[in-house]
Amino acid sequence: MDERTDAQLLLASRAEPAAFVEVYRRHAEDLLRYFARRTLDPEAAAELTAETFAEAFASRRNYRDTGANGVAWLYGIARHQLGRFFRSGRVDAAARKKLGMPPTDLPLEDYERIEDLVDFAPIRVALAEALGTLPEDQREALRLRVIESLPYAEVADHLGCAEAAARQRVSRGLRRLALVLQEQGLVMEEVG
Repeated sequence: MDERTDAQLLLASRAEPAAFVEVYRRHAEDLLRYFARRTLDPEAAAELTAETFAEAFASRRNYRDTGANGVAWLYGIARHQLGRFFRSGRVDAAARKKLGMPPTDLPLEDYERIEDLVDFAPIRVALAEALGTLPEDQREALRLRVIESLPYAEVADHLGCAEAAARQRVSRGLRRLALVLQEQGLVMEEVG
């Protein structure tokens, strides 16, 4: 067990890359939980976790100890990755590619492990209720985009609308779901 703080480990990892392993060990599970609660998708959560750590490792020389815990810097990268994911609908694997990390498929047992970490049961019940509050066009757009993972062009074809309209329906549906879930007390805590 390394007794150094996260900030000390991040600074040390510049010359001693193995120090970064301790940062990963300390925070990988919490970061995975963070992404899983926000995406409700174990595969996306695993990919976002990998991409966040890859980006953090690749940019560790840019880390500056400002007196805050080093984990705040890591979660800043995580929030950036999550924002890109929600804007584009996919995980950007640029940092993993830059480091030469191959893409990996999430084994079936890892799906279950991630679901166990998060305890999706109360979220599923609330989500089912929240979906019932959406207008049909938004509900169908979410089903096509989120559940069936169709690209926006195909969602638009199924809905008989322009791609921009399909994106807007998905976006409005997600915002409405977030509000309803928040009203039901399922606000996902911010970390970092």
